Amino acid sequence: MLAERGCTLAFLLQCLRKMEHHQAVEYLTTAVEQIQITVQPQAQQVLEGSRVVLSCRASGPPALGYQWFRGKEEISGGNAPDLVVPFLTVAEQGHYICRVNHGEKFIFSKWAHVRVIRSGNSSSEASSTFFSATSGLRITYQPKHQTVSEGEAVLLQCFAEGNPPPQYQWYRNKGPLASATQHKLKIPCVTTADRGKYYCRVYNLYHEIRSNEVTINIGPSSMYDANWKPDEEDGSIGPTRQLSNFYATDKVALLIGNMNYLHHRQLRAPMADVHELTNLLRQLDFKVVSLLDLNRQEMHSAVTEFLLLLDRGVYGLLYFAGHGYENYGNSFMVPLDAPASYTSEHCLWVQSVLQRMQERETDLNVFLLDMCRKRNLNDDTIPQPGPWKVTANIVFGYATCVDAEAYEVNKDDLSNGIFISYLKKRLMEDEKVTVMLDRVGEDMGQCRITQGRQALELRSNLSERRALTDKIQSTDCPVTSARNLQWAIAHVLPESRTLEFECGVKVQLGFAAEFSNIMIIYTRILEKPKDIEHCTAQLSDFSEDLEIDLKHTNQESLLEAGSILPIAECLPQPEVPKLYTRLKALQRLKKELTFTVCLNYQYSNLEEELQERQTVSIGKPLVSKLNLHEPRVPHCSSSSSFEFNSSSLTTESSMMAEGLGEPSGMSSSSTSANTCWTYYSNPGETSEVPPSTKVNLPEENLDTDECQSLSAGKSLPCTRVDDISYRFSNMPDFHSF
Repeated sequence: MLAERGCTLAFLLQCLRKMEHHQAVEYLTTAVEQIQITVQPQAQQVLEGSRVVLSCRASGPPALGYQWFRGKEEISGGNAPDLVVPFLTVAEQGHYICRVNHGEKFIFSKWAHVRVIRSGNSSSEASSTFFSATSGLRITYQPKHQTVSEGEAVLLQCFAEGNPPPQYQWYRNKGPLASATQHKLKIPCVTTADRGKYYCRVYNLYHEIRSNEVTINIGPSSMYDANWKPDEEDGSIGPTRQLSNFYATDKVALLIGNMNYLHHRQLRAPMADVHELTNLLRQLDFKVVSLLDLNRQEMHSAVTEFLLLLDRGVYGLLYFAGHGYENYGNSFMVPLDAPASYTSEHCLWVQSVLQRMQERETDLNVFLLDMCRKRNLNDDTIPQPGPWKVTANIVFGYATCVDAEAYEVNKDDLSNGIFISYLKKRLMEDEKVTVMLDRVGEDMGQCRITQGRQALELRSNLSERRALTDKIQSTDCPVTSARNLQWAIAHVLPESRTLEFECGVKVQLGFAAEFSNIMIIYTRILEKPKDIEHCTAQLSDFSEDLEIDLKHTNQESLLEAGSILPIAECLPQPEVPKLYTRLKALQRLKKELTFTVCLNYQYSNLEEELQERQTVSIGKPLVSKLNLHEPRVPHCSSSSSFEFNSSSLTTESSMMAEGLGEPSGMSSSSTSANTCWTYYSNPGETSEVPPSTKVNLPEENLDTDECQSLSAGKSLPCTRVDDISYRFSNMPDFHSF
């Protein structure tokens, strides 16, 4: 009878609850409502002694019961949705599963494999295993054993990555040291009483791990009394060394990774490599601009903006990962839209970038080129640069040697290039840049799968002992202020906002950034009236000039939204489900970004779904403010696109940035004696090459016992590379809630 009147079970249950007919509600709920698992436990790989939390959530009848198992063994006390293992041991690793039941009805979650990684300086297992984002805490630099004489100073250091940010507590002979709560611990004047074993406990709100235990041996002397105190003023990073007298007025880095080529084989490594290098350079106080998939126009504009951030005393670093080639000692970076048979006319000439960097009178110019250096048989042009300045501040780190290829390792959904796999282990070392890169080359030489195929090449005329870890001695001059402002405007995210709909539902919009030109938007329901049974908030109708992949919009996980990077820890973790939308190529956004939030909801006593819509405008986020899609007007002075007055800094269009373009003999124009190269082509324009011209990227297949075929360009589908670890830390200044 109720069915004939259109009464749904949900409506009937709601009425019975209002009547407080608890027996009827329990009967109908138990008999009809099914148990469904909404949150599955996730596999984790963590260091021994870490805190592990496995979570399982289910919907269904009230008063659901939970029981956790390791294998077939029931875990005592594991009868809550969250299973907490305070200090994971080797004996506790294995496969975990959760049973959810209501009376005699039950359902099992998916299996979650928890694996222990033993910590240690020489542990290849720890360094070659991908660090799961769910673990959330990792020690990146371990303290070292030391032997000193009495009266000398001792410095112990421990660096960690995590979200929330890690906290530190030092211990001596298993006892905590008062006030020793920084990442470094210094004894200005040691005595024999300070001899012992030390370690650092690293922890945050959710996790806790311990560093390696190290020994300090003290020789005899007449010095007495030592005070343990954290050195808060010393901001150096990495192992101790003889103090350098060098410093930078600022540090700036431009990282470009091209993957999804239009006319060439697509690559996998640049995304992971650029993300990894970004996080490491930020720890060294670099201002980093990280960009993926740029066409020719966008690469030129990005480099031009990069040059504006350089000035006297600045350390500049340019990293490129993608296709490339080298002819007659000149290197060329291949943009995303390069035709099948490209020449230097379609590419970015590295030496011209170097020449422009020298004119900025920087103290250190570092080029890290993670690309092939094979000859391009389609290009017979020999570039003729203008006069060079004689400087002693240049470092070139090539991922491979002349006429050779650079390779990447395919591993699950993440892929690192060989170069970055070894560079990231040495980058934080407080050594001269060339010394650090030499060690990277030595490490790469031990990689069996690339021996005879890829070897790092270092070219440098650096005469001073400058290191990437050198401190910044900032100034209050207008140029420094303009540099900070110009970098900052390319990294501004929209503020989180709450939308209120007429039906009473409140929806939160949040934003996070993977790169300077890739943004994640998430929506979640904050509040809904009790008479609304369910509702979802989805995004649609994006600005026309933004390329949107519908497969990557309104997805329940970041992976489904197209992000393979574990940045979920950067986002809030509420019980309320979220929908993710990934927007890429923001540099092509010509107008303010607008979209529509569609709220679909259904009342408990109605079967019809209703919809409300709100249009949202969030301006031009991240790097889109720089209008990289527009050609730069030739302008050879060293002034930036910022003007100063007596009261404030005002920004103008960066269209007046200094030009940068092609080598002479190509489609370019020399506007002055100091060789200011520029170009006048429109975005996307390329010169057609006759079809008969031989295509770039020579193919080569090498079969070995250790790995599969090595394809030309930058691919190495291999089972494993020794001592390659994967870890991506969060970007706290890149998101808002």
